[in-house]
Amino acid sequence: MISASARLLRLLSLLSSRPSWTCAELAERMEVTDRTVRRDVARLRELGYSVDSDAGPWGGYRLRAGSRVPPLILDDEEALAVAVGLRGAALSGAPGGDQAALSALLKLRQVLPQRIADRLGEWDDAFVRLPGPEEPQIRSGLLLELAAACRRGERARLAYCDGQGKATVRDVDPYRLVHTGRRWYFVARDVAREQWRTFRADRVERLQLTGQPAQLTDPPDPALLVSRNIANGPYPLTATVRLPVPMDQALRLVPATVGTHRPDGPDATLVDIGGPDADGLARYLLGLATPLRVLAPDAVRQALLRRTSAVYEANANGGPAAD
Repeated sequence: MISASARLLRLLSLLSSRPSWTCAELAERMEVTDRTVRRDVARLRELGYSVDSDAGPWGGYRLRAGSRVPPLILDDEEALAVAVGLRGAALSGAPGGDQAALSALLKLRQVLPQRIADRLGEWDDAFVRLPGPEEPQIRSGLLLELAAACRRGERARLAYCDGQGKATVRDVDPYRLVHTGRRWYFVARDVAREQWRTFRADRVERLQLTGQPAQLTDPPDPALLVSRNIANGPYPLTATVRLPVPMDQALRLVPATVGTHRPDGPDATLVDIGGPDADGLARYLLGLATPLRVLAPDAVRQALLRRTSAVYEANANGGPAAD
């Protein structure tokens, strides 16, 4: 005879599988008496689950949305399907949903039987996800390892390859994963340098926990750290511009992943923007289609003046523009 707890889980599974059950049907499927079914239904109600009942010979029981989420009882195929779906949601970059999907996938992977976890690994090896423009590939298994390291608060040894192809191995204290809409970034404290760093998750080659506790004293805002590092990345030139709008409007014009913002009084914002060269920065600033003033450097200011003058001269006479 199965235990009362197992019987309650079985009853929840049956009630979740179709809209309504008669007492006799439940008793037959669970191989118990009608009285046991009624007693178990009462116990579920005591636990906070909303089980409605209809009187009469054709009446029955049905599970209604209540104040608690019932535990899911999944077979192998259902568990695999849920894991694959969560993996796709985590890697899709859907606003607000990627972190929740990654967290749910991490919890599910921790309780999956080994046979299902092995099958999920086989799916990872068999399927190829075609990235969009400038969208890197990253294994969901590695993403889960990084998320687990952040949750465990344990120091790890990180094998990493930077943008120039230089491979390094360093000890880090994992902190957070941040998704920008295109890429995942791993925020951690570099133990040797005693600095908070951001690592592109698709460039992480291996992560191994060391068993030592992480030291997360004075942790930064992970999203702000990532956005600043992206905006002030390995650009050879940085321009400082003044936008005559408050900070919230300036952030809509120039995202935090493109520039570093600071207020200049209540109605203006100073923004530092990196770029490949003066002409490239001038093209970007013209594309903002808003009044602005270049404070530095002079090379960007002159490039902006040349481009605006060329546009003005091409349109001043109203005639066809020269090639």
